[in-house]
Amino acid sequence: MSIRIGILGYGNLGRGVECAIKQNPDMELAAVFTRRAPESVRIQTQGVPVCRIEDAVQMQDKIDVMILCGGSATDLPVQTPEFVRYFNVIDSFDTHAKIPEHFAAVDEAAKESGKIAIISCGWDPGMFSLNRLYANAVLPQGKDYTFWGKGVSQGHSDAIRRIEGVADARQYTIPVEEALASVRAGENPELSTRQKHTRECFVVVQEGADKARIEAEIKTMPNYFDEYDTTVHFISEEEMKRDHSGIPHGGFVIRSGKTGWNEEFGNVIEYSLKLDSNPAFTSSILTAFARAAYRLAEEGQSGCKTVFDIAPAYLSAKSGEELRRTML
Repeated sequence: MSIRIGILGYGNLGRGVECAIKQNPDMELAAVFTRRAPESVRIQTQGVPVCRIEDAVQMQDKIDVMILCGGSATDLPVQTPEFVRYFNVIDSFDTHAKIPEHFAAVDEAAKESGKIAIISCGWDPGMFSLNRLYANAVLPQGKDYTFWGKGVSQGHSDAIRRIEGVADARQYTIPVEEALASVRAGENPELSTRQKHTRECFVVVQEGADKARIEAEIKTMPNYFDEYDTTVHFISEEEMKRDHSGIPHGGFVIRSGKTGWNEEFGNVIEYSLKLDSNPAFTSSILTAFARAAYRLAEEGQSGCKTVFDIAPAYLSAKSGEELRRTML
């Protein structure tokens, strides 16, 4: 039987989930839920209803896992604990500093409802988190480094777009090359947040908007920009469409550590991603973890989980025997 997936929110992430479902033969798209007028939303999967978010609760018996595709700034802190009362849910909440409180809120709601939630299922947090954990376990004597970019951060771009007077925005995260080279050389440098990355913002403002206020709000935004050297460029809508229509991203997780009785051996573990489309890749991660959520729910488990709690085999459509034969 196919795993029936609901998509809540049909922006870049929601469209990516729809594409990912197409690549997973054990899944089917059951419904798409939107804040927009449903008749104005055209999806690619034939015969699947597009409904108002308010109507989702009425479809509990038609959906095995609901994938929440909203933003981390304001959507997911409300939606994830709300919808886990009715569905098994997956989200890509990516405000690192607020993950513990998000987990607590979702866990309480999930345990009350008997549902499963898996939060922060992106590539960072998510895949990068797993690689940090593995590298720490293997090299307990060492240091972690994470570099993002160069690429468009969806979460940061979304946060800028929510500022009053902003019509559109793209934010690029850019690694500082000197810092990256030092880490790869095993030099174990002490690097501040500001020394590892810069942030570059391209912003289209509404007519009459106060650019000085918008720039100040961006540069002082806690958890997003206040700890970085940030450059803000105000551009036209035409320039945005011409020069910033793609959503590439990527990054590196590196751990440099010592092994041997006298810690005489140097080791560098590096995991990297190079993504043509950040949301399309993140959507593929969400979809894989939806399979895990379905399996946990079938086992009768409940509560909130993170990527650390999910056995790798639960992500794969392959059987245990096939995994052992082909991948181990």
